Amino acid sequence: MPEALQVYIQRVIEYAPRLGESLYETGIMMIFAMVAAILLGLPLGTLLYLASKGKPLENKFLYQVANIFVNIVRSFPFLLLVVVMQPLIRYFYGRATGDPVAASFPMMLIAIALYARFVEQSLHDIPKGVLETARSMGVTTPQLVWKFLYVEARSSLIIGFTTAFVSFISYSTIMGVVGGGGIGDFAIRYGYQRYETDIMYSAIAVIIVFVIIAQWLGLKLAARLDKR
Repeated sequence: MPEALQVYIQRVIEYAPRLGESLYETGIMMIFAMVAAILLGLPLGTLLYLASKGKPLENKFLYQVANIFVNIVRSFPFLLLVVVMQPLIRYFYGRATGDPVAASFPMMLIAIALYARFVEQSLHDIPKGVLETARSMGVTTPQLVWKFLYVEARSSLIIGFTTAFVSFISYSTIMGVVGGGGIGDFAIRYGYQRYETDIMYSAIAVIIVFVIIAQWLGLKLAARLDKR
């Protein structure tokens, strides 16, 4: 084995515990973001669809309020969003940096807005005939959502969540810039700041592999659920 490769392997082994810890921190942030996306982003996106023009709960004011919230959060540069939210996080949580839970709050907010827009778009792509069929059957709004909209759009919703998930990974790496922990913090602290580029590139490789696996699983599940 070449000496350079041996040295590299030894260095990776040396940093492995800290890399594992950073992956654990990233996992915590990702879990919070995913839960927020599903529990709050999915209903918000559904509300945007239902309250839009020509839909069962058409309400211009409600739609505009929800739409403005989503647009503001999605268009806000994430790093600046993290900085702006730090005083609020510190007030309610007690600390704003150095903790993956504290770092999860900005990610949860962007996850809600990001997935809500994906959900709205997915529901708008449903053929009009599905809505007309549901109306002719006299279903209630909850029945329309659960038995028609979500069933018809399930494949698209999974693809949207997969796309959002990849974005969550990118956002989690940005948290490293402000000391939020995670794989991004590891790459900056132990790679970039110490001029140890091999460690930095190793962290980047881990992120890329993680993204590839997430996309493959998401697309595989979406294809399985697509009955068209």
